Amino acid sequence: MSPFLTMKQLNCRPQLLRRLTVGLAIAGTGIAAGCKRDDGQAMAGGMPPAQVIVANAVSADVPVYLDEIGKTSARELVTLMPQVGGQITQLHFADGAEIKKGQLLFTVDPRPFEAALHQGEATLARDKAAASNAAAFAQRQEKVFKEQSVSAQEYDQARYAAEAAAAGVKADEAAIETAKLNLEYCSIKSPIDGRAGQRLVDAGNVVKPNEGALLVIQRLNPIYADFTVNERNLAAVRENMARGTLKALVKLPAETVEGREGDLTFLDNAVQDASGTIRLRATIKNEDRRFWPGQFVNVRLVLQTKKDAVLVPSAALQLGQKGTFVYRVKPDDTADLSFVKVGQAQGDKIVVEEGVSAGDRVIVDGQILVFPGGKVHVVSNAPGAAAAGAAPTTQVASDEGGKK
Repeated sequence: MSPFLTMKQLNCRPQLLRRLTVGLAIAGTGIAAGCKRDDGQAMAGGMPPAQVIVANAVSADVPVYLDEIGKTSARELVTLMPQVGGQITQLHFADGAEIKKGQLLFTVDPRPFEAALHQGEATLARDKAAASNAAAFAQRQEKVFKEQSVSAQEYDQARYAAEAAAAGVKADEAAIETAKLNLEYCSIKSPIDGRAGQRLVDAGNVVKPNEGALLVIQRLNPIYADFTVNERNLAAVRENMARGTLKALVKLPAETVEGREGDLTFLDNAVQDASGTIRLRATIKNEDRRFWPGQFVNVRLVLQTKKDAVLVPSAALQLGQKGTFVYRVKPDDTADLSFVKVGQAQGDKIVVEEGVSAGDRVIVDGQILVFPGGKVHVVSNAPGAAAAGAAPTTQVASDEGGKK
């Protein structure tokens, strides 16, 4: 037999049916009373306050800047080339060495040029003697010409011969200067302070004048950071340049340290047609060789300083349907949703142009359980800074929250 009663059996037993109906009514009344008690407890504030970490909004002078990608280049770059032909007999440096201005780097076989110098000196001595003799003869001819013992033609010939001999001496002296210069070119020296690259010829190679590079030297201190800005920012750059030299902060992409400060030293004279950008250059010190030519760098061009800007930790910012907002903690420990207008980031903080005042307490962690007007419990207060390890929690504000 089934342990359950059918409706037909219940109808046959009216007394049992009445008892069952009364029991169900009593149970329903008890359940309703229990629900009312629970609702009353919730409405009475049974939910505990949200646990939050807060920070104080602060006021400070901050830079207004442009962030760009740049590339470093050497202040000076020299490609050494031979100025005389001959065989390379000696190298006087190591690849990658630090080079001083005037340091000897290569020696071209000097013997042919020494011989040419000696020959020129001998020729000069011979021509000087001939010129001296011609000058003496011209003086004698002048004396006898005045006595009308020789014709004017003979006197002119003697005078012209003396002048030609003197000109020949000057030509010999110039040839000697050329020979000395060529001999000096056999000793190839560095024209700048810098760092040597890899040599492009070895000892024993024969070189030709002004053909083929021998070595590339680059000056690394100071160093340039070349970058571009969009033409829409050109007016702001020029306006602020008129007030004084602009500063640039340069660092490598992987670095977490603050950028090294340099001066903006170049603004190109035209916008590039293809890209709509204009070239700029910052000059920075590089004694420690922190930067190397050809590296990509992050460049922050500081245009001006904004006075008394309001800063909050970036972790305080939340994104809602109506825009960016923060939760402020009122003196009575209730949360107030405030929509804000943000400016530029300043490290782990960000400028708030509207919606927050200096000294306001803003929630930087725990926003997920916070609602406008709700009670909060501040478990930590880090004035002016986000708590260590705190990360922004994305939360969408409802329309009702925005109205509050």
